Amino acid sequence: MSQNSEVLAQSWRWLEQVVIGLNLCPFAAKPHRNQQINMQLSEAKNIDALLDEVELALNHLNDTPASVLDTTVLVIPHLLQDFFDYNDALDWVEDIIDQREWRGVFQIASFHPNYQFAGTAPDDPENLTNRAPFPMFHLIREASMTRALASYPDHESIPQRNITKVESLTKQQRQQLFSYLYKE
Repeated sequence: MSQNSEVLAQSWRWLEQVVIGLNLCPFAAKPHRNQQINMQLSEAKNIDALLDEVELALNHLNDTPASVLDTTVLVIPHLLQDFFDYNDALDWVEDIIDQREWRGVFQIASFHPNYQFAGTAPDDPENLTNRAPFPMFHLIREASMTRALASYPDHESIPQRNITKVESLTKQQRQQLFSYLYKE
């Protein structure tokens, strides 16, 4: 299997076993089942190329009906290994959304192997909710999110429910689900 194929395979496993399997995002199963998720591998070797890829992905999402393509996950294996650099790039992606006047049309969910919520220690279990095998930008249609939230009771409790879920995992379960974090 090529390195690119392995990166995508590992990303799909994470989506299926962690995000959907643990139900961290109760809205991910339906577009996955309907094959409306584009898991796209970034080939970018520098920030400018990455931002061009993000803009192309957003254009493609904008030009494609949600019934065909609901969301895109851009997997970034060659850049942004440092979480602080990743956060800087996230701001630049937000700038693209603003410049293209897509605020209210698209939003971004962020995932990174070293994800750390403000006010937490690096090893706090709650950080696992946003830890992925590679840096990722999840490009989401706001209309889809609004519909999903409207049909989900008590959606405000999702973050706390997710924290409770990952805190309840045994060490063995964490090592199995997040094997990319436990490399020796």
